[in-house]
Amino acid sequence: MRRFSLFRLVSRLARRNPAAPAHLELGALGEKAALRALRRKGLRLLARNFRSPRGEIDLIMREGDALVFVEVKTRSSEEWSRPAAAVDSGKKRRIAMAAMDYLKALGRPPAILRFDIVEVLAENGKVTQIRHLPDAFSLPKPWRYG
Repeated sequence: MRRFSLFRLVSRLARRNPAAPAHLELGALGEKAALRALRRKGLRLLARNFRSPRGEIDLIMREGDALVFVEVKTRSSEEWSRPAAAVDSGKKRRIAMAAMDYLKALGRPPAILRFDIVEVLAENGKVTQIRHLPDAFSLPKPWRYG
């Protein structure tokens, strides 16, 4: 009986922690690289992978008086298009809604908001290029903050 229970436990743990898919590993590599690059530029990390029912934000940072909401896009090539092109109007709307949820959780403090995109290119598990696009988009209309 004991062996069977131990076998079931190991089987459950193995199913629960499968190896991460390649695209998730690439995304995690890109987020780490983007975070390092932004810290070198003087931005301070406030939150990573903030999730709300309405969206998700990769990095929330502070630069001076501004709250910076960062979307990181990592690709292995630019054959089809630049990584930032994947941030379409729907994605911008979801990021903005998640940003509003974050600010609501903080009690709606007065703040300057900025939405940045960081493009990361990687080959064979190594980052080859990082591009920071500050103020890449603004709150979609009719939204305002402040």
